[in-house]
This record gives sequence, C-alpha cells and structure tokens, in this order.
Amino acid sequence: MLERFLSQTTFTSQDDFIQNFHVKVPENFNFGYDVVDAWAAEAPDKIALCWTNDHGVHHDFTFSELKDYTDRTASYFQSLGIGHGDMVMLILKRRYEFWFSIIALHKIGAVAIPATHLLTGKDIIYRNNAADIKMIVCAGEEVILNHVKDALPYSPSVKHLVSAGPIVPHGFEDFQKGVLGAAPFVKPEHPNRNDDISLMYFTSGTTGEPKMVAHDFTYPLGHIATGCYWHNLHEDSLHLTVADTGWGKAVWGKLYGQWIAGATVFVYDHEKFHPADILQMIQNYHITSLCAPPTVFRFLIREDLTHYDLSSLQYCTIAGEALNPAVYETFRKLTGIKLMEGFGQTETTLTIATFPWMEPKPGSMGVPNPEYVVDLLKTDGTSAAPGEQGQIVIRTSQGKPLGLFKEYYRNPDLTREVWHDGIYYTGDVAWKDEDGYFWFVGRVDDVIKSSGYRIGPFEVESALMTHPAVVECAITGVPDEIRGQIVKATIVLAKDYKDVDKEHLVKTLQNHVKQVTAPYKYPRVIEFADELPKTISGKIRRVEIRNKDNQKS
Repeated sequence: MLERFLSQTTFTSQDDFIQNFHVKVPENFNFGYDVVDAWAAEAPDKIALCWTNDHGVHHDFTFSELKDYTDRTASYFQSLGIGHGDMVMLILKRRYEFWFSIIALHKIGAVAIPATHLLTGKDIIYRNNAADIKMIVCAGEEVILNHVKDALPYSPSVKHLVSAGPIVPHGFEDFQKGVLGAAPFVKPEHPNRNDDISLMYFTSGTTGEPKMVAHDFTYPLGHIATGCYWHNLHEDSLHLTVADTGWGKAVWGKLYGQWIAGATVFVYDHEKFHPADILQMIQNYHITSLCAPPTVFRFLIREDLTHYDLSSLQYCTIAGEALNPAVYETFRKLTGIKLMEGFGQTETTLTIATFPWMEPKPGSMGVPNPEYVVDLLKTDGTSAAPGEQGQIVIRTSQGKPLGLFKEYYRNPDLTREVWHDGIYYTGDVAWKDEDGYFWFVGRVDDVIKSSGYRIGPFEVESALMTHPAVVECAITGVPDEIRGQIVKATIVLAKDYKDVDKEHLVKTLQNHVKQVTAPYKYPRVIEFADELPKTISGKIRRVEIRNKDNQKS
C-alpha cells in the first residue's frame, strides 16, 4: 500500500528522510476508495479494526467487512439525501459506527464533522448553525439524545437525526436498520476533488469560541508521516491511540496513517478512564504500539506495572501537550521503552516529531516533518537563533503543504489573521537547540513576563513534576504591581500528600523548583485543586485558571 504513495518507503536518518520523503498525491484522492477498498481487494481477510468495550463485547472487522459496511452506510446516507458537500456531525464516542460513518461520508463526498459526546444542547446549536449541518449521527444514549433533541428547534438546517442505538427515540432514524436494509451502493460518478472539504473540526477552544477547521480530501495522506514514521507502524502492528473520536487526535491515531501503513487499529470503547484497564488491554490483546497524551502516561506510571505483562509493547508515542522529562524517565525505567514525542495542531498533521532513527531528548518535541518548512519567528519577524524563543510558524510561499488545513470555514478574516504573507502562525512558542531539536515553551498567550524575564509554563511544570507530591500541575501568570506578573502553580496532589501540612508543602515545592531550574521561575503562588480544567482532548485550559484569578482581583 505504502508504495502507491511513496517512491521511497524506508529511511535510515533524518537527512535521508528530509531528502527522499515525497508523497505522490493521486488526482481526486479518496481515502475510502484508495485505501480502505484497496486493502479489501489486496488483503480482504486482514483485520482492520479490533474493537472491544468495557462490557466485554468484542468485534474484529476485516478490510473486506469494512468495505461492505461502509458501502452499506454510504448507500443509507444517500437514501436520506446526503451527498457531495453536505455537512454531517458524528457524535459516536468510540462506537465502531464512527468508522463506518466517516468512511461512508468520504465515499459520497460529504463533510464529516466529528464531535464530542460532552456537547450540551447550546454547543450543538452553535455547531449546527455555524456549519449548516444537515444530519447528526449519534450514539443512542439518553444524555446525548436529549441534547440533540433540545438543539433541533433552533437548528433549521438539520433534516435528519440518526441514532446508532441502543435507544432510538421518536424523531430519530435507526442506523442499524438503515444500514441493514440499504440498497446496493453505487459510487457517485465524481465523489470529490482534492481541494473539496472532507473533514471539519470545531477546535477544542482553549481560548475563545471554537473555530471551524476545514481539511481537504488530501489530508489523510499528510498522516503517512504520522502513522508510518512517527508511530513506526507496519502490517503486523496493533496500535492503540487513547482518544475519543470527537477529538482530532482520533484521525491522527485511529484511522488514516494507521490503515495506510496496514496496521490494525485497536479501539477500547469505555465510559471512564482507568489506567489499570489500559494496561490490561495491552496485556490481553498483545498491543504493540501505544500513543497517548502526557496525562495518560502520568497515570500509567503510578500503577504497579509488575502486575501486567507488557512484553508485546514495542513502541510508544506521546502528544497533546509537552512531555515532562520526569514522566519520560520513569516510564523508560519501568518498561525500557523510550517515549517519542510529537507536536501538531487541529490545523495540521504531525508537524514536529521524534522519529525512529533519532535519539529522543526527554522534553523535546523533536525535529520538523519534511512535509513542512518550519521556522521560529521572534516578535520582530526575524528567525530565532539556537537558544532563542520564537513562535512556531510554517512557511507556505512554495504552496500549501500536504496536511495543512484549507481554511477556517466561513471566516476569511480569522484565516488571514493566522495565515498571511506565506506564513502560517501556530500561536505556539518554542526554542531550538544546536542539534535542531525543538523545545516547547507555551502558547503565545501563556508565556509569563515577570520582572523582564519571559517564563514558559512548561519549564516550571516540568520542574514541579519531578517532585513525588505532584500528579499534575498548570502554571499561569497572575498580575503583580511590582513584577508585572508572578508565577502561579495550580497543583493536583498525589494521594499520599493530600493530608500533609499545606503551608510546609508550599515552601517545599517552591524550594524544589529553585533547585531544579532557574530560581526566578519558582511559583510565588501555589494553589491545590482536585482536578485541572481541561478540554475534551485533555489539554489544560490555563485560560480558565487565568480568568478565575482575574475575577478575584
């Protein structure tokens, strides 16, 4: 499969990768036909999706079965009047119907809009009207169904509601019956062009209202680097990415690059995250590859890993937020596996990463994906030298790189704000070392300016994470009359430290930071919390902490 899209498929060094990694983009590429159906023809009995849930139900779907189900789903959607360019929201959690639906929508040239099951009625109304959504396909669970029903009177564009069950209330179509009774699928004569919109995400909104990030039909090919050369997958891999399908990370790790590589995607459909359950899945199913955000690895290393047989696990990757070196070192000591970090956004594919032929530097994101011309720009518009901080940008003067978003849908002003003069501005700050490795500092808005110093939240968080009392933490700046801003730490404590003297613990943690990193970075304010505010994707919402502090002052 990979040979269809790459002239060279194996690489031995970063120089080799930069010089010889070139994706061949077919005319009118369609992931449904050119990857899923192609695998069904080439290896019909190969397992594409290994699915299980927290009730012990298990299903394996071969590529042949996947082609059949997605064809049936596409025919069913067509019978409901869905076609080229129509907007369809998918609120399907980790149900296998998500994979049937998104590929079916690709096959008929419609637009898939994955969404989290945590959306309220108000959130759904906003999305329905912002995108003129025509159909919603959702898991048939009471809370989700009620939110969708509540939104309907205020959503004039929505013509069909579809429930995947088990509950199918009045006013909803029955997904299972519809797919079972679908007429034979007839492929549209012209399903899509490469520059048509195929996928759209409402960003998780760490700041402001969610934006509509639109990707074209070539976007899956941008994830060849993700699946094949960051996750390091091959045809014998069984890969688990811990992500809900409402988050962009799901198509990073549970769909596109994985199936281009020929790997089997493992899905554990569960209600509540328990680190022990993930470890049990790795043991029971002999998972070979794992990708998860730092939050998950922070909890995994607090389990007794000697209770599990993790010998099948060969490779682990990490993304979502910057990796604290303490987590890297602990995981490596417990498992022998090096965590390979990656960086990207909803607007991009994998942008910076630690690739298999590289030695990881704990806490570094790695080096740029050859698909992107990445630079660091200082506030004066010049490129940052090694050791200097700058905003991560992607240069596009030679054309739009494969995997970069098409636009913020219906918002040309916002698109121009972040992407102009041949440069896309990510809004993230980093610095680069002499070896070309990138190190994350924080969002532009998160960088703290105190007494003339620029302090990145991540470096202070990393220092705190080396203390056993700290499970998670968020660093923010709070206004200060003398220093402009001072550093504040909001900390979730480990169980053994919840009842200790807090005044003494504050001083202990402050002194600890002074010893681990430059003393001026230590948190002058420390607050303890049961949990940190996060987006559905698991990213810490520092803006929420800042807003609460501003309301107090």
